[in-house]
Amino acid sequence: MDLFDDLPEPSYGKDVGGKAEPNKLGAAKNMTLTNAEDVDNTCKSDGKRKLSEDDTQNKKKRVEHATYKLRGFVAEHQGERDEMQDAHVLIDDWTSRFISLDPSILQLSLYAVMDGHGGKRASRFASESLPLNLREKFPKGDTSRVMSDIKRCFIEAYKKTDEDFLKEAAKNKPAWKDGTTAISAVCVNDAVYVANLGDSKAVLCRYNEEEKRCVGIPLSQDHSPSAYEERLRIQKAGGHVKNGRVMGVLEVSRSIGDGQYKTFGVTCLPDVKKCQLKDKDRFLLIGCDGLWKSFSIQESIEFIEQQLNKCGDTAGRETDAKFQAACNKLVSEAVLRLSADNVTVILVRIQKTR
Repeated sequence: MDLFDDLPEPSYGKDVGGKAEPNKLGAAKNMTLTNAEDVDNTCKSDGKRKLSEDDTQNKKKRVEHATYKLRGFVAEHQGERDEMQDAHVLIDDWTSRFISLDPSILQLSLYAVMDGHGGKRASRFASESLPLNLREKFPKGDTSRVMSDIKRCFIEAYKKTDEDFLKEAAKNKPAWKDGTTAISAVCVNDAVYVANLGDSKAVLCRYNEEEKRCVGIPLSQDHSPSAYEERLRIQKAGGHVKNGRVMGVLEVSRSIGDGQYKTFGVTCLPDVKKCQLKDKDRFLLIGCDGLWKSFSIQESIEFIEQQLNKCGDTAGRETDAKFQAACNKLVSEAVLRLSADNVTVILVRIQKTR
């Protein structure tokens, strides 16, 4: 039985997404906002009507009726790099950013990690722009419409983010050379949709009854220039792969930014996969390659499990504290294992509500 599947290619007809609102790089920050801030900032940035108290209460009721409750935690470390080039997005209740959603959508969350290279501008820009573009392109309608159109949503949002950053980069003299990987997970009710560019990973922790242990299920695929299909695309575009890198320099074959490599086959087209959440699922782990240089998938799952089980089962705020501590410990351990890279980890607790 397949644990997750590639989504079918979208059919392109009339654009249902609309035009994404413009962005400026500015003093971009990682998006880790409270629900109240989500509502307030959405109204200010869009110029749309302010959500009423009744609207807010209705959104809270949606989450209460969802099968699973999600709660995200983040930790990061600069490593030995001159600057922190990672960025992230953590929005547990993404419904706060929408004026209207179909009643069938009980829960909507967004988590993303961007791992920049050549500078921090591309990752910071993507952390601001991608959530806005995803929201603008998000399928209109019920969950069946979401499932059929979500891949198109991701593709168009990633493409828009890439185009906007390249335009911004070209305005500067000399032009910015920054690029970034981008992995994002959109959770709709009991389904998780993961879109990935580059070599970050998303992993689901699921308890296996037969093995009597938690196992890590990969929900993304790395984009290495050495992979057959990636190398073939690069070569067809007139580029080459040397020492596992595009033109002997770029370590990933898909990214946002990297304008100087776009003519050599580097693309912003993400892989998109779907996974149905089950009662045996414990958490979702999203990390940049700085983590995976130090941990295998299964090692990371077992390490977090050890941290969570140290003090036994607790509930409420204590559980939140344990998950945050486990996230912090994982990042610290990656650094201790001599990962010289920036390390960013998002750990999402999956809790069954009914």
